[in-house]
Amino acid sequence: MKNLNSLLESIATPFLPITSWLLRLGLGTSFVLHGIGKFPLPPEKMVTWFESMGYMYPEIVTSMVAIGEVAAGAGIILGGLMSGYMGNLVTRISGGAVGVIMIGAILIAHSDWLITKKLFMSEQIFLFLLGTYFAIKGNN
Repeated sequence: MKNLNSLLESIATPFLPITSWLLRLGLGTSFVLHGIGKFPLPPEKMVTWFESMGYMYPEIVTSMVAIGEVAAGAGIILGGLMSGYMGNLVTRISGGAVGVIMIGAILIAHSDWLITKKLFMSEQIFLFLLGTYFAIKGNN
């Protein structure tokens, strides 16, 4: 077992510098694509759905969600390319935005999933957790 661990360590060590990029690119790309999928603004299907639930100003809210998803996803990626405190700040703010958007998505679109097996088998919980990870960790 010790030899296997040493072998795996020697294979993995060169890749350590890119490990956060695996998470960053996955989350950022996912969020950009989810947001772009809601264009052109306002996203009519989403507006109709929000209206049916009685939300005020659905055109504004749904447009802000789409723009927020694109901006947060791009910020996660761009924050990693920026050095110093500014990159750290962009990453943390973008991660926080992902977390807030995902809390909204879970509470509004998937409220029946709360604290159920279905929530933990969905991508939504992982997007929330990744956003929270970057909000806490930043570029550190």
